[in-house]
Amino acid sequence: MRGKYEEELALLNNMLIEMGGLIENAINIAVKALHSDDIELIEKVRLYELEVDQKEKDIEAHCLKLILLQQPVAKDLRLISAALKMITDMERIGDQASDISEITFMLTETPNIKILSPIEQMAEATVKMVTNSIDAFVNSDLQLAKEVMKCDDVVDDLFKEARSELISIIKEDAESGEQAIDMLMIAKYFERIGDHAENIAEWVEFSITGMHSKG
Repeated sequence: MRGKYEEELALLNNMLIEMGGLIENAINIAVKALHSDDIELIEKVRLYELEVDQKEKDIEAHCLKLILLQQPVAKDLRLISAALKMITDMERIGDQASDISEITFMLTETPNIKILSPIEQMAEATVKMVTNSIDAFVNSDLQLAKEVMKCDDVVDDLFKEARSELISIIKEDAESGEQAIDMLMIAKYFERIGDHAENIAEWVEFSITGMHSKG
């Protein structure tokens, strides 16, 4: 009986890895589209969002089955509860990658202003945060989870830098104002992705220790 239960927990880990892979791909493709203005890439992000939504439902159903049929206690219950919380943040990351791609689609209609370095750095940092937060859960790596939490401050600082630069662009060139605002929205979505990755890391901490940084 315990062997079957362990298999079900392993399946949960695999499903989370798959969902993590989907949102990583969605973010990476959204960033690539931002640089290439490729309409097909933008459509791929939308398709990934649909897959992420379905994966969230599948994981939720699997977690509830584990709770109802196996009646887990202590650490196993914390792990399953954390997974249920994590998939909500993961689904929102997929939504925000799609939001980035939708803004990118609007930017393809007119010549783009240059992609700012802080936004590129935010994209790179948030993808790493998402990857590490999922890895931390799968490997019960508390240290990696804490590193993800610290990285959110870096993303927040990059957002402030991007916002400052975009405000300067608006002041200096009114014609670029609309695009600058769109670019600011993209930066804001990356900041939110970082927040969700931090949330995931905090639930990893809870699954391991029973303590939550904000709880």
